[in-house]
Amino acid sequence: MNQPSETKSILGHSSDAVRAFNRRLLLNLIRTSQPLSRADLSRLSGLQRSTISLIVEELIQKQWVLEGPVAKLPRGRHPASLRLNEDRVIIGADIRPAQITMGVGDVNGKFLTIETIPTPKDPRIAIQQLVGWVHRQTAAFAPEKMVEGIGITLPGRTDSGNRELVFAPNMHWPAVDLQTPIAEATGYDVVLENAANACVLSSVWFSSSTPARNLVVITVSEGIGSGLYLNGQLARGACGMAGEFGHVPITVDGPLCSCGRHGCWELYGSNRAALRYYEEFTGSKHTDVTFSDLLAKADEGDAKAIQAIHEMAKWLAFGMRMIVGGLAPERINVIGELTRSWGRFGPIIDEAVLNQTSTGGAPPVVIPIHEDGLARLRGTIALVLQKDFAEPMT
Repeated sequence: MNQPSETKSILGHSSDAVRAFNRRLLLNLIRTSQPLSRADLSRLSGLQRSTISLIVEELIQKQWVLEGPVAKLPRGRHPASLRLNEDRVIIGADIRPAQITMGVGDVNGKFLTIETIPTPKDPRIAIQQLVGWVHRQTAAFAPEKMVEGIGITLPGRTDSGNRELVFAPNMHWPAVDLQTPIAEATGYDVVLENAANACVLSSVWFSSSTPARNLVVITVSEGIGSGLYLNGQLARGACGMAGEFGHVPITVDGPLCSCGRHGCWELYGSNRAALRYYEEFTGSKHTDVTFSDLLAKADEGDAKAIQAIHEMAKWLAFGMRMIVGGLAPERINVIGELTRSWGRFGPIIDEAVLNQTSTGGAPPVVIPIHEDGLARLRGTIALVLQKDFAEPMT
């Protein structure tokens, strides 16, 4: 008896979904455990060896995976090892209010080249500079490398519908479509994402620690950003605005924030806040002092610098209590220059987190991430690779 056409269609879609699931499963096993053999893949995935062979051959043909060198075993057959092809690269750009960091990285999160330029006040100039840099880089390493796409992180939120940067109060840029002109000028797919969200992906994909299904990443710089990874998925919310804790008011009559509200968390717990405290405590303007300078002054014993950092840490910890109370994450990763002086921040934050944890619940582990400022840039790699490597839904 012939199957109805509708049934055939359903079976076809189901078969495609299973193949896609298995392909992503094997890609992620190779990514996280490389090098490993086909027998290892079969053991770890539970898939039949015939299925493994078909998928691996496809991945090799499409140059996602390389086979070899031969693994050395004491006796018996020597299985060939599988690993990701590091000649597949991603171009990334981390846009911040003061500077843009650009890099070319491979599928394992290692960078071949990195360059930093001042952020133009006009986004159109920034687009021109990014496009020019992409052309120079691709000319330098072609044809040896294969560009998979361009990932861009921003200190704000984008509208996925019209591709515009719609909320980035610290950038002082108007609403602008960054994706379309860069894609058209370079010929590559372009993915935009909030910097904190990209840092979540970077933490999940490239961390050597055990993955957490409920993770919050806090980025502390000119402002405060938050990325949410809840129940094993990146949380964006209805309008892509999930995680904007930095712009939640924590005082009624606080200073005016660049977002238009008063008393936002980032006005009290960010790098800019610490510099403001230092000016208030010393009674003079220090326009040439950077946050890095402030940390150095504290290490040298400057009492006012120590006081300013303590005030920042106190308010940063205060804001984290609402995250712990509202989301109950397993882990909180903190990214930013402040991690250089974690001895001054960590104890204050740990105490606040412990005090906020509900009775009977385990407090989240707060981890400072030391990545030489590359967490955001490494997140651009994960952004582009999501379409091929995103974890299968379970």
